[in-house]
Amino acid sequence: MIRIVIAEDQKMLLGALAALLDLEDDMEVVGSANNGEEAVKLVEQYSPDICIMDIEMPGMSGLDAAEKLKDQDCKVIILTTFARTGYFQRAVKAGVNGYMLKDSPSEELSSAIRNVMVGRRIYAPELVDEVYNIQENPLTERENEVLRLMADGKSTKDIADTLYLTNGTVRNYISSILEKLEVGNRIEAITKFKEKGWFK
Repeated sequence: MIRIVIAEDQKMLLGALAALLDLEDDMEVVGSANNGEEAVKLVEQYSPDICIMDIEMPGMSGLDAAEKLKDQDCKVIILTTFARTGYFQRAVKAGVNGYMLKDSPSEELSSAIRNVMVGRRIYAPELVDEVYNIQENPLTERENEVLRLMADGKSTKDIADTLYLTNGTVRNYISSILEKLEVGNRIEAITKFKEKGWFK
């Protein structure tokens, strides 16, 4: 029997998924969670074979939870609405065993669960190319710090004061950030950084 925990913040969908999987002869849903934190606790409590996880949930996201479960025996399948490159890349780095989209046919989920149980990785076809093209964050540690402060709404002067740098040095870092990320301004830099999943 494949023992499953499901984490999904939409209660109706959570109930539907549990009911659907319980219909399978070889599957049993042993726990349901509304966010990542609950999912991690349920995995520790019940030691299921698989945890099916949404990404955007209140409190701890599914990706944060997947990273916490990386060293557990439980396999993780992300089931989400979002075909976002950044999310997918972060999920792959977290070692998830599957990444599926919610608009897939329902029978694909039970099939994916069985495939994951025998050691395969199941990724949505739309995103498979990304596995072979995961971009690394091109910024240095100091540039990361500058960008995080920019994302917090800090001015050049604020950043200089916080990091004990001159305004000119901060401006040089910002120019370098824009060039490396191939964007035209701070807003675009912050947006691209978020989309790539590089904010930790």
